[in-house]
Amino acid sequence: MLDRRSECRVLHELLDAVRSGESRALVVRGEFGVGKTVLLDHLAEQAWGCRVERVTGVRSEMELAFAGLRQLCESMLGQVERLPGPHREALSTAFGLSGGPAPDRFRVGLAVLDLLAEMARERPLVCIVDDVQWLDSASVQALTFVARRLGLESVAVVVAVRAPADVPELDGLPELAVTGLPDEEARELLNAALVWPVDEQVRDRIVAETRGNPLALVELSRGLVQGELAGGFGPVSTATLPSRIEERFRQELGQLGVDTQRYLLVAAAEPPGEPLLVWRAAQRLQIGMVAKAAAIRAGLVEIGERVLFRHPLERWVVYRAASTEDRRSAHRVLAEATDPEVDPDRRAWHAAQAAPEPDEDVAAELERSAGRAQGRGGLAAVAAFLERAAELTSEPACRAGRALAAAQAKQQAGLPGAALGLASVAEAGPLTPLQLAQADLLHARIAFDVRCSDALPLLLRAAGELRSSDVRLSRETYLEALSTAMVAGPTSGGTSLQEVAEAARSAPPAETPPRPVDLLLDGLVARFTDGHAAGMPLVCDAFRALREHICEEDALRWHWLACRSASLVWDFEIWDVFTADFVRLARDAGALAVLTEAMSSRIPVQTLAGELEAAASLGKELDSVTEAIAGPPVPYAASLIAAWCGREEEVRRLNEIATAEGQRRGYAIGLTITGWAKALLSNSLGRYDDALAAARQVGEQHPEEVGMPTWASEVELIEAATRSGKPEQAVASLERITETTRAGGTDWGLGMAARSRALMTDGPAAEDVYCEAIDRLARAGVRSELARAHLVYGEWLRREQRRTDARRHLRTAYEMFAAMGAEAFARRAARELEASGEPAPRHTADTSSELTAQEMQVVRLVREGLTNSEIAARLFLSPRTIEWHMTNIFGKLQITSRRQLRRSSSGGVDPMAHRRSSRRR
Repeated sequence: MLDRRSECRVLHELLDAVRSGESRALVVRGEFGVGKTVLLDHLAEQAWGCRVERVTGVRSEMELAFAGLRQLCESMLGQVERLPGPHREALSTAFGLSGGPAPDRFRVGLAVLDLLAEMARERPLVCIVDDVQWLDSASVQALTFVARRLGLESVAVVVAVRAPADVPELDGLPELAVTGLPDEEARELLNAALVWPVDEQVRDRIVAETRGNPLALVELSRGLVQGELAGGFGPVSTATLPSRIEERFRQELGQLGVDTQRYLLVAAAEPPGEPLLVWRAAQRLQIGMVAKAAAIRAGLVEIGERVLFRHPLERWVVYRAASTEDRRSAHRVLAEATDPEVDPDRRAWHAAQAAPEPDEDVAAELERSAGRAQGRGGLAAVAAFLERAAELTSEPACRAGRALAAAQAKQQAGLPGAALGLASVAEAGPLTPLQLAQADLLHARIAFDVRCSDALPLLLRAAGELRSSDVRLSRETYLEALSTAMVAGPTSGGTSLQEVAEAARSAPPAETPPRPVDLLLDGLVARFTDGHAAGMPLVCDAFRALREHICEEDALRWHWLACRSASLVWDFEIWDVFTADFVRLARDAGALAVLTEAMSSRIPVQTLAGELEAAASLGKELDSVTEAIAGPPVPYAASLIAAWCGREEEVRRLNEIATAEGQRRGYAIGLTITGWAKALLSNSLGRYDDALAAARQVGEQHPEEVGMPTWASEVELIEAATRSGKPEQAVASLERITETTRAGGTDWGLGMAARSRALMTDGPAAEDVYCEAIDRLARAGVRSELARAHLVYGEWLRREQRRTDARRHLRTAYEMFAAMGAEAFARRAARELEASGEPAPRHTADTSSELTAQEMQVVRLVREGLTNSEIAARLFLSPRTIEWHMTNIFGKLQITSRRQLRRSSSGGVDPMAHRRSSRRR
């Protein structure tokens, strides 16, 4: 602890914060041996009044899903019953305490957050994780999720890691960098460690070589003999610091007896270090108490609740120093000593490490362990079990099949590089035509994760190969190719959406009766090859089937495409229902990665309905989910909301992020959305030339019509072209809008076509078309577009010198825009009203700005009728944090009950008005 005052101050401040009711996360970062563990020991010692739970990552445990998390939470599992049902089930399944469907990994993280918060109700909780780089990936994901979502639970999560690159999930968390000791303190430590007099030059050389690394100063000095400490003329070692310390540990190990070394090897091969298990295994090797006592006396291990090594590197040195045969013997006796009923996966893993050659019985047991890991949601563990099973398989075809399954698990676990390596192993062996096609599909999905446009030719090839071997998978792969083409656009290597649809025509006929996804494929193929009129009935059949018969797994996979297809055929009612269902399904399943897609699909519907406040709330929730899963930025929906609200600088900033992400991922539809947002914003600001340029660019980037982003840009182009005096540039767009909406025959589509046609119509004939647009859009429920219809009709009436009639429509437009928060459009309507002779309306300040953004989210969710626990789950926070927010909300608004917040959503008391009236009193 020499000269660690600044580091200790950070740790003490963390403890003070936790004791005062706050929560903290901290990453202690530093090279091997620099003293991270000593600082964590100090943190644990100083955590008076707190409950301390501690775990250390072990390299050989990395394949066992949730092993580290289970160890950290072991003493808290008695409180699991206090968690909400979905969280209780997720945690119990992940830890193998009960059966059930595999939980989403992020739901497990939320369950752990709830569990830690429950434990901290009794007293502050400090969770310490050393060597987090050796923790299994499922545990790392859950812990980092918790660390990012901590609020006011009185919980600290402190993890130690050598380098940030070792655990990228930790990026962005607060860090404490630990470096070597300054020279003066390094010399002091060295002097304390040495038992012989030291030459000044030698001391300076050791300090310089170790860069003040405390472990190196202590351990290397112990290995020096007296002759090396005088004169300073010995050779300077060029070995790396860890390898030199490792060699020092080897020398110490070599001085022990053979049985003591074997006992240490058994302990090193069993990372959890359960003392009775280690002792039972050692006895099978005829190792006696004398050897065990010698290991303790040498200071290499401590035996309490667990067998603990003095330093993690010592465990690794013991294991590596042993011969291959000795390591296998250690794993063999550990497998024999492990209860197959209590811990079958650990037993299978030890048996696999003990196998000297291919062994089908062991490989089959590993395959069963992979199935159990799949049920717990541990995809990385699934891949590890299958990979080792493939290595132990002698029959070539079976080995290739297991390697392919391992590759698929690696890809699903987010490890594309490892997946490609295993795919190469699989492809070297004899694969069936079905397996070859599955390998191509694997390559396509890996390519999609990197750059979606690169996946298209691979998907088409896989779909073709699957035609004769797996009809269902072939049709699903063609549908996947179609959806990829809709997203990737012209960046997909020159293959157009129509060409992909033509290729999908060759899909084998669907089974009878066809599944909903089969109907969706047939409908979209007809739509993109034969036109709107031909495809419309088939797409509508698919919509009915999707609503009535689709299973949850298929819904989570294909609902986003169903949502996009609903916008493609201008069916606002179906689009509204599908997006609401999609969000609900993803929430109920705890599938957070899918939830981001669902929310992004839902937000445009809310903006069209004029529910900008709800869209903004969902956008904040989308940000929370994205942050919680450390996902890539999803700025498209946020850009659209900002455009409707007239926030110019925000649109510019979000579009920069979205454009960079879209170009990197080959995501043409994302670029279409940003162009649409820019055109929409420019039209609202009355900058029609800018709007025209933005809308035209959308057409150039994504000329194929794939739903709302493209037709919405056409609508903006028509308004911009007519308002900037260039109606000839809107003729083609009007023809396309008219064709697509006529085939759908919906009030939404026909209303939008009528409004666009009215803008292009001169003289008295325009009036009937404006009125038709208003009538149809009112019936369709698209309030934002209805308000725009009133606006452009009012503008036309004013130009026709019918000022009284103009004021009525302009006032309606202003009131609608102001109510929904479309500030720029409201200002445009106000300017037109003033020009018509009516004073511009006065804008009322929003007192809700007294609440923070997160408090406003909580208020909105209370108004929806959610409980604190439900709000916590929705916002990925703990219930204690929501309780704190509710206390602040009540204080700021001077209200006393949730009922007052809820009543404001049904025409009752407005909490903001309540506060204003309280001030007057």
